[in-house]
Amino acid sequence: MRAARLIKMVLLLQSRPSMTAAELARELEVSERTVTRDAQALSEAGVPVYANRGRAGGYRLIGGYRTRLTGLARGEAEALFLSGVPGALREMGLEDAASAARLKVSAALLPSLSDASRAAAQRFHLDAPSWFTEPKTPELLPAVADAVWDDRRVVARYRRGDSDVERELEPYGLVLKAGVWYLCARVAAGDSFRVYRIDRFTAVDPAASDERFTRREDFDLPAFWEDRAEQFARSILRAEVVVRVSPDGARRLPYAVDPTAAREALELAGVPDDGGDGWVTVTLPVESEEVAHGQLAGLGPEVEVLAPASLRARFAEDAVRLAALYRP
Repeated sequence: MRAARLIKMVLLLQSRPSMTAAELARELEVSERTVTRDAQALSEAGVPVYANRGRAGGYRLIGGYRTRLTGLARGEAEALFLSGVPGALREMGLEDAASAARLKVSAALLPSLSDASRAAAQRFHLDAPSWFTEPKTPELLPAVADAVWDDRRVVARYRRGDSDVERELEPYGLVLKAGVWYLCARVAAGDSFRVYRIDRFTAVDPAASDERFTRREDFDLPAFWEDRAEQFARSILRAEVVVRVSPDGARRLPYAVDPTAAREALELAGVPDDGGDGWVTVTLPVESEEVAHGQLAGLGPEVEVLAPASLRARFAEDAVRLAALYRP
């Protein structure tokens, strides 16, 4: 346990100019006193850890000290080779860089871990695109990825309806969702962050003089994307339907409509209806009556539409037509 902590401490100090005892304690989940003891132990073992005292003090490594990755366990080494998504790296133009990095890591591993790359690749594979779709790599994705890596402002033109719109953007991060690439960017003329589909860009050019921007320290790409994705999912649910579902229909409902909306609606449904058959009445947010008709039809006789009346009439008509088709 302590050996793993000491290795992590060295790697932390190796990746930053210096760290305070409080910062190290937070990263290592120990007390500052333990950090002091660990630094002393590393120094006694020959690792050049130097402590600066005072308000601006902290711990740092001196003499350009670097450690090799020979402290990796097998599980850690195999997990390392799972961190990349080969298809996504290829689409961003980073396949060669990623391949070189894997080779360098493999060369630094102990001989007993030399098969970690193959072991991981043969056990786990990520296929990001959805079924029944032919993924197409956006032509401008590599240019956008370069700007993201370099923190470089770009002037982007993209399709919005029947016209093209031009914006100067600060590209913060890329997201691959169900085979579709999105750019999370800050509009340079304001202070708002927006999400753009890369396949709708018609041009991406460097801003004047290849100007770079300073990233906001409080920007968290995963948290930003999660928030925007939830907002988008809720924004398209503009209508409501009232339905009765059987116990089997309740189990299948999250697979037929928006999963989050279905689960929340079922939680609010309360006790089953009178009759003892377990049916419950739920008020369900949906995108539109047309979309709800197609989604709920997949539940067959496990759902009854109560409102709106127009949607109930459509299901009644469906029932008559189905009865005619299946009449003996």
